[in-house]
Amino acid sequence: APENIFPRPSAGSGRVSGLSTPRKRARLYSFPWVPVAMVGPAPGGGSPLENANPLIYRRSGERPVTAREEDDELPDSIDDREIFDLIRSINDPEHPLTLEELNVVEQVRVKVNDAESTVVVEFTPTIPHCSMATLIGLSIKVKLIRSLPERFKVDVHITPGTHASEHAVNKQLADKERVAAALENSHLLEVVNQCLSARS
Repeated sequence: APENIFPRPSAGSGRVSGLSTPRKRARLYSFPWVPVAMVGPAPGGGSPLENANPLIYRRSGERPVTAREEDDELPDSIDDREIFDLIRSINDPEHPLTLEELNVVEQVRVKVNDAESTVVVEFTPTIPHCSMATLIGLSIKVKLIRSLPERFKVDVHITPGTHASEHAVNKQLADKERVAAALENSHLLEVVNQCLSARS
């Protein structure tokens, strides 16, 4: 079973600081992340890596910004690539690599319907028994909630058939109250922020 990082929500749990940041376009605004050390085993004596030799994939190129996107007077819909650009640089909690470099996230597994205000992201753990799957999914979800306008409904789940406990993990990630309760834990929120912080 995956590690359950989601506590049961306490009575009166509502929006917490980790999820209450105004959700604005990442291209125009950035959340003030505090750079901290990477998550993972301590060098020279930490716990062994679950996947010691992951495959590393080539990063895709940066998307050129069009004149239409730079014109603030024109409506600018959110598309699959823009969502992918938000999550591609999230740090893996076990390796000093991004989720894109490990092929955990791919643009083809991002679906956006701007008119209906929905975003669906599938992510693929590097191994079927990855205990970090819930943390990775939570990091993706928090990144999108913090970055997108509030009208968007965000659905983050494991790519079908790629994890032994995908249904349990997906159920946790879909439970808004449990996500909010989890982020009331200062230690867990710090770990999530480490995954979201920019590497120097």
